[in-house]
Amino acid sequence: MRKSRSAINKDYWGYIFIMPFIIIFVGFVLYPIANTFWLSLTNASLFNPGMSGEFVGLDNFRMLFNQNLFRRAVSNTWLIWLGNFIPQLFLALTLAAMFASTTFRIRGAGFFKAMYFLPNLLMPVTIAALFSSYLALHGPANQFLVASLGIMDEPRNFLGFPLDARITVMFLQTWIWFGQTAIVLVAGMTSISPAYYESAMIDGASQIKMFFFITLPLLKPVMLFVLVTSFVGGMQMFDIPMLIGGPFGAPNHSVLTVNMFMNQWRSASAGGMIGPAASVSVVLFFMSSAVALILFNLFKEPSDEQYAKRMAKKAKKGANA
Repeated sequence: MRKSRSAINKDYWGYIFIMPFIIIFVGFVLYPIANTFWLSLTNASLFNPGMSGEFVGLDNFRMLFNQNLFRRAVSNTWLIWLGNFIPQLFLALTLAAMFASTTFRIRGAGFFKAMYFLPNLLMPVTIAALFSSYLALHGPANQFLVASLGIMDEPRNFLGFPLDARITVMFLQTWIWFGQTAIVLVAGMTSISPAYYESAMIDGASQIKMFFFITLPLLKPVMLFVLVTSFVGGMQMFDIPMLIGGPFGAPNHSVLTVNMFMNQWRSASAGGMIGPAASVSVVLFFMSSAVALILFNLFKEPSDEQYAKRMAKKAKKGANA
């Protein structure tokens, strides 16, 4: 049947509707990433006209990996992230299990959820500045411990010791983010069908066994999301370590992170080295991508064929035993 001339071809309307997103994505995501890769291969500087520079190949990366301070920044970033993520995940899992439990009811659960999530709504810069003043040599913490309680004979410069500074940063990161992690885990736990728990209770399974053999295995997609987002955010730590330890991660570069190291290179005092600073971003990009891919493979659900082979191997071992 012949189409009328008034009929409108709507095949292209979908492309028109997604065009704003494509333009924004290309202009504000793809182009900056591609430009960062290009800048990492040049000696571009803030003081060059148009931040231009000559092509130097991999010289920036060679200079970067020869820097002891960069290796220190990478190890600090990993250490601080692990030091805040492990307790954060433990607290979030404990709270999520309590809030999502069908047998353990908490009065005012909504209020407590809001209170735990509240630190995440505050600006990290504000929290870091507050704790930096609180733990200062003549701050309220020292006044309380020395004058009021008499536990210490003299004030202690808490942020003047590497271990104290690291613990402070880890604590602040945990306090800010554990509430959001708990909310995400609660959403994951409440989406699990109650039929699994009912069947387990009929078989006499305890709450602990149900948590480890039902809840945790079914939470794998949510745990993957939490782990990847936390890792990517942890590798980009900047504001809290910056305000606690200053631009050089004092004391003794103990809280210097990769982003702070990159900020040093692109600062005017260091000559505004945009090219070397971009190489730090590229290394951070590949490191985060590699770890994310490893996590995706570790948490990947086996296919039906792989599961069948695994069960056949177990059955064969059981028969031989």
